[in-house]
Amino acid sequence: MADRSLEGMALPLEVRARLAELELELSEGDITQKGYEKKRSKLIGAYLPQPPTANGAAVVRCRLQPGEGAPRRMLRSGHIGACDVREAAGRARAASTAGNRPLFYFRFGVDQALPPERRAPVTPASSSRYHRRRSSGSRDERYRSDVHTEAVQAALAKHKERKMAVPMPSKRRSLVVQTSMDAYTPPDTSSGSEDEGSVQGDSQGTPTSSQGSINMEHWISQAIHGSTTSTTSSSSTQSGGSGAAHRLADVLAQTHIENHSAPPDVTTYTSEHSIQVERPQGSTTSRTAPKYGNAELMETGDGVPVSSRVSAKIQQLVNTLKRPKRPPLREFFVDDFEELLEVQQPDPNQPKPEGAQMLAMRGEQLGVVTNWPPSLEAALQRWGTISPKAPCLTTMDTNGKPLYILTYGKLWTRSMKVAYNILHKLGTKQEPMVRPGDRVALVFPNNDPAASMVAFYGCLLAEVVPVPIEVPLTRKDAGSQQIGFLLGSCGVTVALTSDACHKGLPKSPTGEIPQFKGWPKLLWFVTESKHLSKPPRDWFPHIKDANNDTAYIEYKTCKDGSVLGVTVTRIALLTHCQALTQACGYTEAETIVNVLDFKKDVGLWHGILTSVMNMMHVISIPYALMKVNPLSWIQKVCQYKAKVACVKSRDMHWALVAHRDQRDINLSSLRMLIVADGANPWSISSCDAFLNVFQSKGLRQEVICPCASSPEALTVAIRRPTDDSNQPPGRGVLSMQGLTYGVIRVDSEEKLSVLTVQDVGLVMPGAIMCSVKPDGAPQLCRTDEIGELCVCGAATGTSYYGLSGMTKNTFEVFPVTSSGAPISEYPFVRTGLLGFVGPGGLVFVVGKMDGLMVVSGRRHNADDIVATALAVEPMKFVYRGRIAVFSVTVLHDERIVIVAEQRPDSTEEDSFQWMSRVLQAIDSIHQVGVYCLALVPANTLPKTPLGGIHLSETKQLFLEGSLHPCNVLMCPHTCVTNLPKPRQKQPEIGPASVMVGNLVSGKRIAQASGRDLGQIEDNDQARKFLFLSEVLQWRAQTTPDHVLYTLLNCRGTIANSLTCVQLHKRAEKIAVMLMERGHLQDGDHVALVYPPGIDLIAAFYGCLYVGCVPITVRPPHPQNIATTLPTVKMIVEVSRSACLMTTQLICKLLRSREAAAAVDVRTWPPILDTDDLPKKRPAQIYKPSDPDTLAYLDFSVSTTGMLAGVKMSHAATSAFCRSIKLQCELYPSREVAICLDPYCGLGFVLWCLCSVYSGHQSILIPPSELETNPALWLLAVSQYRVRDTFCSYSVMELCTKGLGSQTESLKARGLDLSRVRTCVVVAEERPRIALTQSFSKLFKDLGLHPRAVSTSFGCRVNLAICLQVFKKLRHGMLKEKKQIELLEMKTAICEKKNTLDGVDGRRHDGTTRLENVFVIYPTQDFCQEYM
Repeated sequence: MADRSLEGMALPLEVRARLAELELELSEGDITQKGYEKKRSKLIGAYLPQPPTANGAAVVRCRLQPGEGAPRRMLRSGHIGACDVREAAGRARAASTAGNRPLFYFRFGVDQALPPERRAPVTPASSSRYHRRRSSGSRDERYRSDVHTEAVQAALAKHKERKMAVPMPSKRRSLVVQTSMDAYTPPDTSSGSEDEGSVQGDSQGTPTSSQGSINMEHWISQAIHGSTTSTTSSSSTQSGGSGAAHRLADVLAQTHIENHSAPPDVTTYTSEHSIQVERPQGSTTSRTAPKYGNAELMETGDGVPVSSRVSAKIQQLVNTLKRPKRPPLREFFVDDFEELLEVQQPDPNQPKPEGAQMLAMRGEQLGVVTNWPPSLEAALQRWGTISPKAPCLTTMDTNGKPLYILTYGKLWTRSMKVAYNILHKLGTKQEPMVRPGDRVALVFPNNDPAASMVAFYGCLLAEVVPVPIEVPLTRKDAGSQQIGFLLGSCGVTVALTSDACHKGLPKSPTGEIPQFKGWPKLLWFVTESKHLSKPPRDWFPHIKDANNDTAYIEYKTCKDGSVLGVTVTRIALLTHCQALTQACGYTEAETIVNVLDFKKDVGLWHGILTSVMNMMHVISIPYALMKVNPLSWIQKVCQYKAKVACVKSRDMHWALVAHRDQRDINLSSLRMLIVADGANPWSISSCDAFLNVFQSKGLRQEVICPCASSPEALTVAIRRPTDDSNQPPGRGVLSMQGLTYGVIRVDSEEKLSVLTVQDVGLVMPGAIMCSVKPDGAPQLCRTDEIGELCVCGAATGTSYYGLSGMTKNTFEVFPVTSSGAPISEYPFVRTGLLGFVGPGGLVFVVGKMDGLMVVSGRRHNADDIVATALAVEPMKFVYRGRIAVFSVTVLHDERIVIVAEQRPDSTEEDSFQWMSRVLQAIDSIHQVGVYCLALVPANTLPKTPLGGIHLSETKQLFLEGSLHPCNVLMCPHTCVTNLPKPRQKQPEIGPASVMVGNLVSGKRIAQASGRDLGQIEDNDQARKFLFLSEVLQWRAQTTPDHVLYTLLNCRGTIANSLTCVQLHKRAEKIAVMLMERGHLQDGDHVALVYPPGIDLIAAFYGCLYVGCVPITVRPPHPQNIATTLPTVKMIVEVSRSACLMTTQLICKLLRSREAAAAVDVRTWPPILDTDDLPKKRPAQIYKPSDPDTLAYLDFSVSTTGMLAGVKMSHAATSAFCRSIKLQCELYPSREVAICLDPYCGLGFVLWCLCSVYSGHQSILIPPSELETNPALWLLAVSQYRVRDTFCSYSVMELCTKGLGSQTESLKARGLDLSRVRTCVVVAEERPRIALTQSFSKLFKDLGLHPRAVSTSFGCRVNLAICLQVFKKLRHGMLKEKKQIELLEMKTAICEKKNTLDGVDGRRHDGTTRLENVFVIYPTQDFCQEYM
């Protein structure tokens, strides 16, 4: 539709752009033909009689730089792009290692300081790569990158104040606003240009101005024509995008940039000829908004520039599209936890790095040796032909005897045979299954390194890429599905294996190997010589120098369980072998003992690759032999006079355990003992212990050489063997608290909360190392700061196969200084190791990124937590090395979870004590709480192929609830400190909308609510007598002779009792004593140290009468004062008690010699003896002025040994008693038997408070009396015909063990439990299901109803969340009865609302998982404050 007469006119670019916009509006029906002609005539009318001018506009010169290797595009200001030049960069690094300068350089973005010949050219085809079709939603995603969205987000945030000339998404799409008009880059349209002249220049690469104008007319004209045929749908596909991509591919092909071994990107689907372009984040420059012809831009209320000449119809359409859409349904019931949770405030006293910025550490120069082979295949050829009988590899059987000796001649010939058969015997001649460059899997067992070595070098000779993996034993191995995903993404169709391994694979009834879960369909090819054809005499493998082709792919398991493939090029493989040879001082014919896995990591690099390069003899020790004889590797070192040994710290540890003063051990031949996991901070203990034991056997200190490595950076650092025995290895004693904040603080070894680390040597030859911040931009750390180690060199991995985005974040890192300047033009590789570079260039590693757990802003390493847990007597209760530590997200913060395998011979109580000590140790050393500690039966955790725990699979089982632990200890109150705030009334979306959203979506909130107190309590007692002291006075006046408490002794007779008036009068006397003898005032704290009985109750109400705050404290045990008295002293000091009340007997005990030996008796507060009370009455009984004032303090020592206190107000106390009264249906004629410790929690409330409030009679049975008479509690229940009773687990266990064989005699004595309606166990610990079931079964013959026994549900801050209620269920009321083993079904206590929240922080929609319980009490909180 464009007028051909315009082609000869030199119109300004803005005018042509406006014409193109008019054409698009006309094609989409936004304006009429008449309006189009009118506006068009106005635009070009002023230029018809005038000569064409550029009006100051720059003309785009599209050309190819003669010095550049590939066309690059000029990006608009504010956006930086880069071509995917990974292969070219690899060749540059390869050339640099050979002593030459790089062949070419690539710069990202546009540098105005560069000369014109260095700047990137502009091509419409390349610009079309950044065009995005309009999304169907309301977001404008035209400038969104597929690879790095965060780059665009950062750029937009940085230039947020700039007014962008981009209208809101509408039905029409302007060509002008998609283009940066200051740069005048041709806009990308829905149809590509059909003329390739726009990317062609003259012979000198500099087109003339007229040529540029003609090219502009072409792309504008083509854009107009293409827009007429494009669809108007917002989700339409770009019809000409592939054409532009084809033309760009042709241009790239003409520049001869080869990329044979570059892996494909499996994360995005592209056409065959499409080219991936990555856009890294970069700086932008400001600009001014353009003008379109004579029309100025004006801005709407939202800052969106629009043209002042836009029609009302179009403006109305834009305004309609700008209206907010109705939010999706899920937004109605998703809680805004970020606003509800407490924000963790940073510690103002936390240490901060103070040192100077570190400098990159450069390793020694990689020497050039004349006899080094040009490739590893050439080295194999040399030794296979020159020294064919030299031993290469010796394998051992499970008895420690040599099983097979592989010589270099056999390795050479068999590798050639494998290479020939792979290339020529799989498939047909016309269509072979495997071609050079394809990937094949290597599946060999750990006891057959010879076959794996032959297959590996056979792949290298055939130029096929081997992918060594573990043998799948079953179809559901841990992590097997992720391995299958890696094989599928690599395009593996053939798996090489041995004959024995092939026979051991699982097979179907037909004899075929089934397809493993998640695996691609594989052809299993046996590499034994008897199954292979002999290659012809004229066939010879093509051996060439090391290049940038992929040599092999090493798999890596990430923290989340995903498996990645790290590609290692042939030049990196050779350079790494050279660096190891120089660092370790390897020479020909040396013997090395290898205990490590030969398929990956240090075992592969030393035992398979570097050994062949130097014609070394490797003694391979299989893992099966190590399990039978942990000393086997030491014996082989002595037998073969080995110079080098590659082990892990676990091998050294088990060798120490199995060592029994063997006399024939001599380790003087060792010159280097490589510790592969030397990067583990806790390996230093194994190294020191091994040296102390075997130093007398000839082992020298300088022989132990820890190293640090990672799959991405290969060998990062290694300690060199030295001849100077006087030079001690480097080590540092670092503060654990400083490490949690990422800083280095030297501490003393005497403290427990320190970490002693050893150095892992110097940087590898030819490499550069630096440390960058783990979070955010890769900025250099300070000298006293912990960061992630990064390495720059030729001997590193190249990429994650098929994952270009992750590759860029890991293998293409450019560290910057504090000012933002890059330290090098070559990329660095992230190692995943956390550490620092110490004095003398020594490298120290303190942890790994995969094991990093950030809890409340502090960093903790999983290995440190494991080591602390193992330090607590691990051999008796759990298996060493069978502990998993990971973190789960709860309330938007990480929480630590520990899972260990329990030994079969350890009892439940022993394991629980060990778990409690582990929690105490972690809290004291690391200052962090453990969310969950679970013990599972032996051999139930998923394993790795070498016997370790599969961490990600264990975490997945924990999250799914499929772990099936036998013992669980959860302590959410010690680690979850950011509980939700009290809810505010939502202006728009409130709790009602949340509930509606759940109902509409079919989900059910796991919530239980108690009855409403206001609707049930109709009398005025709860409103008239708000305080317990008033309730007691009222009962003393109305029912003075009613018995409230009855105390029984060990013989079952009544030792003491209290009526309402007796308790009132005794409380008055105690109040007078506190005022006269103690000189106390209202608000003072008083510690009540009484045995379980009547005195404790009277002392409590005496404190309320005078306004003091009582604290009940368990008295010290007379026979164990040394351990029980310090707890009493701690509670008295923490509660700031001004006075201590007790009996005369305990008063003497507190001042005895035994007490003086345990604590300082001179620091006790005034002690008042209540055996001799005054006979006066107080002039006035204290009445609190505010119900929210403090009533009493509830202190207790948790199972982890921590002292916790809860403040209870008068209102909370009354509400608590009122709820229990209604829940348990307590009234004055009822009798309740209580056998509990009355010092804290629900036991104290039932013992001291409930009878006064509800008026029922409490039969008090001290638990200590059951030690003399175990049947006392049950006899009292039967004698007084009690229907409701409360006890503790210790009481129930004492009755079960002491009365197990006396049921018949008890029945003969008339013991009858048939009247018992509820028997509630009061505890804050885990439910002991086995005990309650045994108790019910044991006393079933005495009439105990099986449903009568239940467990109260409470915790430290919510003393009673649920209590058992006995109600007869009508027929048909319950359609389905569900039994939950962990907790029996109970009714929520009145007026409480319980909400279950998942461990992942999301709202729970069922009742089949362990959850966090949040309690809401609408009127008054049960727990006023948690101390």
